[in-house]
Amino acid sequence: MTFRSRTAIAGTTLFAIALASAAAAIGAAPGDDDPFLWLEDIDGPRALKQVEAWNADTDKRIRSMPGFEADRARARAILDDEAQIAMPDQILGDRVVNLWRDAKNPRGLWRVSPLAAYGAGKPVWTTLIDVDALGKAEGKSWVWHGADCLAPAYERCLVSLSPSGTDADVVREWDMKTGAFVKGGFALPAAKSNVAWIDRDTLLVGTDFGAGSMTNSGYPRLLKQWRRGTPLSAATDVMAGKAEDVSLAPSAVMDGDVRRVFASRGVDFYTSILSIRLPDGRFAPTPVPPSADFRAVIGGRMIVFLNKPLDAFPAGALVSYAIADIAAGREAKPELVLAPTDSQSIEEAVATDHVLWVRLLDDVSGKLLALSRDAATGRWASRAIPLAANATLDIAAAADARDLAFVTVETMLQPPALMAVPAAGAPTTVQILPARFDANAFTVEQRFATSKDGTRVPYFLVRKKGATGPVPALIHAYGGFRAAQLPGYLTGQPYRAGPLGLFWAEDGNAYVLANIRGGSEYGPAWHEAALREKRQNSFDDLHAVAEDLVKAGISSKGRIAISGRSNGGVLVGAAMTQRPDLYGAVISGSPLHDMKRYSHLLAGASWVAEYGDPDVPEDWAFMKLYSPYQNVKQGMRYPPAFFYLSTRDDRVHPGHARKMAARLDAYGNRVYYHEYLEGGHSVGADHAEDAVRAAMLHAFLKTELMAPPK
Repeated sequence: MTFRSRTAIAGTTLFAIALASAAAAIGAAPGDDDPFLWLEDIDGPRALKQVEAWNADTDKRIRSMPGFEADRARARAILDDEAQIAMPDQILGDRVVNLWRDAKNPRGLWRVSPLAAYGAGKPVWTTLIDVDALGKAEGKSWVWHGADCLAPAYERCLVSLSPSGTDADVVREWDMKTGAFVKGGFALPAAKSNVAWIDRDTLLVGTDFGAGSMTNSGYPRLLKQWRRGTPLSAATDVMAGKAEDVSLAPSAVMDGDVRRVFASRGVDFYTSILSIRLPDGRFAPTPVPPSADFRAVIGGRMIVFLNKPLDAFPAGALVSYAIADIAAGREAKPELVLAPTDSQSIEEAVATDHVLWVRLLDDVSGKLLALSRDAATGRWASRAIPLAANATLDIAAAADARDLAFVTVETMLQPPALMAVPAAGAPTTVQILPARFDANAFTVEQRFATSKDGTRVPYFLVRKKGATGPVPALIHAYGGFRAAQLPGYLTGQPYRAGPLGLFWAEDGNAYVLANIRGGSEYGPAWHEAALREKRQNSFDDLHAVAEDLVKAGISSKGRIAISGRSNGGVLVGAAMTQRPDLYGAVISGSPLHDMKRYSHLLAGASWVAEYGDPDVPEDWAFMKLYSPYQNVKQGMRYPPAFFYLSTRDDRVHPGHARKMAARLDAYGNRVYYHEYLEGGHSVGADHAEDAVRAAMLHAFLKTELMAPPK
């Protein structure tokens, strides 16, 4: 079992009217003074009035544009099309559960089918929870956040529901037999909770227990054991972290018939201390290095991914530890499972009862391996699974007892297919989506740019066949948190922007997905190369990709748009302030921009290991060189920017986008702004908002990069 812990308008705009007084007060770029600090008041009347004005201005400029409504309708049809893969969110013994969303069920149907029928491509669904109907009945805007069902019977589940899509959610116990929430069962109010089953009548709970129970990052600091039939206030202490930690979280996985319960104390975003619960209820420390990631349990062995070298084992390798040694108090020594080559990166390890499934990248192309261990020698045998070449793979779920993995396979031009992969024998197709567009009209190629320090940076380029001469280009990138950017079907590119990539390529333009440093495309070293004081490498990589497009005659300066969300907001913000000559438009989604204050806003404190601590002078010395908000200068002309975000985002504070938009506009730059009231960090609570956003971004790009010169 596996541990699973994106127009120029003549005259004066509403932006300028609303910000005129602030602009007059600014004068030169401020130092530590922040005239837009009031925009951090998420629900403050003044801030919301400003947001309403910005939204209205953007609606006026965008929604009446030719093609907007056609784009919105087409995007909605693509997103709501019932010809979608019913993904196996979980496999519960001999059943598959799935959350199904379509036009009639925008928040989803949580439903179940027999595994045999599902694997044969003919699922028989029974609805468990209609999320839309539940929200209507309870007067709540519920968004599904998943369910944790207790193995091996899978009769009781902890269902998580978020109000409006925030990271905080409520937890309620569900009875599979009765098809109803358990009256008087386990229930937690809305909070950023971490919960795991010990047994049917006992939970490990990390939640908001009151003053001092949460970390500075806003996640649980205390872990308690809660017995059925007792109030939450009576839960007994198990473990405590520190206020400066990120979080304390329990987890439980099945190792054959044995339940293994763990607790992970996240010291920072990349450092955690893992403990295992012993049969007597005590937690014992494991030998897993604090920098490593616990991935799975199989055959009494913990599978661990190394982010740093360990003894003779390189960073990026998988190793294992014998749980029996830990339980007996003996030294548990690491044993090599798999070491990648220089061009490879191990992305995922999923265990069934007898097989360890490993998904890796080889020059950003997906590969799947099935590994099994010889108990006598301790060696692991590996079998390469024959799947599509040059494709993006994802292990959707796995059936433990059957040693069966369900894997999605897709490329930018080939629609997703769901494959059933057995431990032995050939994979079979469960479902493949119909084509949404004529793939023969396009070409995809992988190219490499050379960054400032000589590093080869891969990127994927989509164009119409026979394209010649420079055309407008859209580059999407991320560059952080070990998150590889993988090429998926164009109807979902870029992340959280619906079919924008498809619309853009159909216009005759170039769509680019850049694999800049900061992700995991080439293992831990690729991430380390853009960490903290080395962040500029990721910006240089993006510049290099853009310049490579110019050098190759694919695009030209001033006609290249860049897109990024969340951490990608830091990227595009820094890029636009560093090279306003190179870029012609910027899309910034749910972004970080004010790196001076980020660690004081919502979950920002949890990312200090990635960026640095702005309150430490030595860290701010390198952060201030790129922090987007602080580097916007009066008198400099920046490319037009479109900001999209959610008021209810409780991970990345909406103040980042609000303040960046305000400062850019106050200095006379063209700004578009769309702040949605629901949806959390993922922005859209349903497909309706996702479709609007895709149409808006397409209209923005057409106006700024394809319209005749002004």
